[in-house]
Amino acid sequence: QVQLVESGGGLVQAGGSLRFSCAASGNIFSFKAMGWYRQAPGKQRELVASITSGGTTNYADSVKGRFTISRDNAKNTVYLQMNSLKPEDTAVYYCTADRPGVRYWGKGTLVTVSS
Repeated sequence: QVQLVESGGGLVQAGGSLRFSCAASGNIFSFKAMGWYRQAPGKQRELVASITSGGTTNYADSVKGRFTISRDNAKNTVYLQMNSLKPEDTAVYYCTADRPGVRYWGKGTLVTVSS
């Protein structure tokens, strides 16, 4: 059973920064990709950023230039560095990990950005 444990959420003022961590059970090389999704109140869940096992990254247009996804293979952990946060970044953020035919989800961590 894959477990993804997120940490790093909280309350921050607009313009501030937060760093998420997602610790995966097992070797993250076993996942073809890992990523972060978010769901704001009243909105659909959306992709924020992803990183493949080969290190290729992908970002939502709304976070390009502000968020950075990275991985530490030795720690089986993926990070999301979020800078220049905006009130519209307020959401529950979920870590994901993909194997062929299945996507695993973390429980989510709340970020609230105050104006």
